[in-house]
Amino acid sequence: MPERPAPEVNCPHCGKKTPFSPDNRWRPFCSERCRMVDLGEWFNEEKRIPEDSPDWPGDES
Repeated sequence: MPERPAPEVNCPHCGKKTPFSPDNRWRPFCSERCRMVDLGEWFNEEKRIPEDSPDWPGDES
């Protein structure tokens, strides 16, 4: 049976199509640069998880 090609995803930073496979060491990013830019955005708090996240069972409000 022939091996299926890896699915392609859009790089979260630049949008370029990139294979989502173990051969792509930066997955889901297309390159180390895109990965590092995205990480920097998290460090600078340009990206964050919204505070109005849903309540979890057992949370006291």
